[in-house]
Amino acid sequence: MDLSAALWCPLGLLLTLALNPALGAHTHRDYCVLGAGPAGLQVAAFLHHAGRDYEMFERAPAPGSFFTRYPRHRKLISINKRYTGKNNVEFNLRHDWNSLLSHDPRLLFRHYSGAYFPDAGDMVRYLRDFADRLGLHVQYNTNIVHVTLEKDRRAWNGHYFILTDQKGQMYQCSVLLVATGLSVPNQVDFPGSEYAEGYESVSVDPEDFVGQNVLILGRGNSAFETAENILGVTNFIHMLSRSRVRLSWATHYVGDLRAINNGLLDTYQLKSLDGLLESDLRDLAIVKDAEGKFHITLGFFLEMTNASQSATSIPLPQDDNDNFAMRVAYDRVIRCLGWKFDFSIFNQSLRLSSGSEFSKKYPLIKASYESKGSRGLFILGTASHSVDYRKSAGGFIHGFRYTVRAVHRLLEHRHHGIPWPCTRHPITQLTNSIVQRVNEASGLYQMFGVLADVILLKENASAFEYLEEFPMQMLAQLETLTGRTAKHGLFVINMEYGKNFSGPDKDVFFHHRSVGHTEDAWQSNFLHPVIYYYRHLPTEQEVRFRPAHWPLPRPTAIHHIVEDFLTDWTAPVGHILPLRRFLENCLDTDLRSFYAEQEVRFRPAHWPLPRPTAIHHIVEDFLTDWTAPVGHILPLRRFLENCLDTDLRSFYAESCFLFALTRQKLPPFCQQGYLQMKGLVYTESLRQHGVESGLLRDYATVGQALKDSSRQPGDHQPMDHPLATGHLIQSLDSNKEEL
Repeated sequence: MDLSAALWCPLGLLLTLALNPALGAHTHRDYCVLGAGPAGLQVAAFLHHAGRDYEMFERAPAPGSFFTRYPRHRKLISINKRYTGKNNVEFNLRHDWNSLLSHDPRLLFRHYSGAYFPDAGDMVRYLRDFADRLGLHVQYNTNIVHVTLEKDRRAWNGHYFILTDQKGQMYQCSVLLVATGLSVPNQVDFPGSEYAEGYESVSVDPEDFVGQNVLILGRGNSAFETAENILGVTNFIHMLSRSRVRLSWATHYVGDLRAINNGLLDTYQLKSLDGLLESDLRDLAIVKDAEGKFHITLGFFLEMTNASQSATSIPLPQDDNDNFAMRVAYDRVIRCLGWKFDFSIFNQSLRLSSGSEFSKKYPLIKASYESKGSRGLFILGTASHSVDYRKSAGGFIHGFRYTVRAVHRLLEHRHHGIPWPCTRHPITQLTNSIVQRVNEASGLYQMFGVLADVILLKENASAFEYLEEFPMQMLAQLETLTGRTAKHGLFVINMEYGKNFSGPDKDVFFHHRSVGHTEDAWQSNFLHPVIYYYRHLPTEQEVRFRPAHWPLPRPTAIHHIVEDFLTDWTAPVGHILPLRRFLENCLDTDLRSFYAEQEVRFRPAHWPLPRPTAIHHIVEDFLTDWTAPVGHILPLRRFLENCLDTDLRSFYAESCFLFALTRQKLPPFCQQGYLQMKGLVYTESLRQHGVESGLLRDYATVGQALKDSSRQPGDHQPMDHPLATGHLIQSLDSNKEEL
């Protein structure tokens, strides 16, 4: 009998407590975390940073024990993109699928591996450093073998969770955060299933498979990973599963088959002996012959035979159908059917159960990641993937690091009165706030269709509060869960793929798959931002009975920002202008003309005007005479020049002329003179320069007598009289044509 089972039978429990009364004492914590894997460490980091009372329990001597064994062939399929061409940390996390969230820049996974698909050992090293550097409270070598409830009205949730470890030590906590992952190998019970070797124990040495016929049961990444390891040494590999192959680049689900492991698809389609077959394993049976070879037959054939018959007398499909696909004998059968959650340690009082046929490997939880059976029991990490199974990335580090943060924010409000974090802005910043988030935010990008940004409008749409990464399916309970109010309308920003674009039977490389015109934005196929506007917060009924394939209830208005090949939604005409017009229509206001009133209204305290781009003080003067060239005018002119990025000095006309000839930027003084057709102010040196260059005739000698005879006594030629410009302009035009 198993030791833990013996311990928890009634007699065993009484005997244990009688022999050691101290074991009955409870060590209380507000929060208990089960498992020191990525999800457990992530929630512990948030609790630690917030100064909460918590303890984390890990049965291994160090964190990340799962990655010490898996994947068996040591190569992770989570990408480690170290270079993006940008310095924005939040944007770079979009393409960093391994790092956890922290305030320590040293704890980014790119510092631990240079490989695009890193080794699992690097993840172990990273998780150990994460726990050590943040000083997380982890109790290692502590295997929690039983969890039950103890009713108590004084508890936060009306009960405490009682945890017992392998030594009989008991712990009490108000909130239980389960981050144990999926740890039990998935098995299908059919005749002969005992002959299959498990992925968790099969040899990883290709030499053990030289010249063998191998049958692999399963069609996920672990099955293809196993096949990839032995593909070059086996006679052939057959892969059997009830479902078709789902390729992640077709389904846009990272849990489906990744390109790094799909070598067997090439050899199958190019007819190089390997192959894929579809059948329900429960309809089959494995028969072992006297030579230790394995034969595949149908289950009902066994039902027609006597159990005492030898393997050679059991009928096989090829007896009736001589071209039966699996008529060859196999040397090895390997089971690669994935993993499921371990329910065995949870007492029935917690009412923690699994889902339907296709999600029974996960516990049933709400969209807030809280158990449907016990308040205060939260499932985190890979085990929480039932919320977005085959829809988003919640079962993987780059997804659940954000769902864990969402759970922590819910707990901060529920038990500590701290509202969901938000930033408050004047309505003039609405467009910019949305554009910035859809271009940078990682949580919004990775947890598309699950976590969304929510904008809560204030009275008269004069300002708004911006909440990041709220669980979309809990929208009806937003006010209760966040401590924020949504009385004046709200926007919800989500990232979505096209509704008919993803799927195992879709051709995602069809012509014209990309949408580029803003008027067709609603037909965008690739991941793109979608903004929903609601005049009122949707009700639970509206969320529950929303239209099929809609992530949210039908909104008052909806806007798609057209997909972008570079995922850069900053084009002024293609992206920002349509968004601004949509927001203006929803708010019935002009966000451009709204600028002055709101900026003045929300100016800094004791300021007569809103905060300017630049400011200049002219020094006080005893005579209130601000005309001093050096003390007053020069600093003012330099300030204005810095603002306008030009030179405001009044150059001589000759300088303007030379500026024009050398094609340098003209100061405003010169530009305005030319535009007003004033010509050039006369100077003797300028006239002489024009004569010498051939642009002007020398009027000093030609017609001098005519000028003298026409001059009346007492007349004087003003020195600032403009020269006639006709000849000059004609000459300049002719020079340009000649050039």
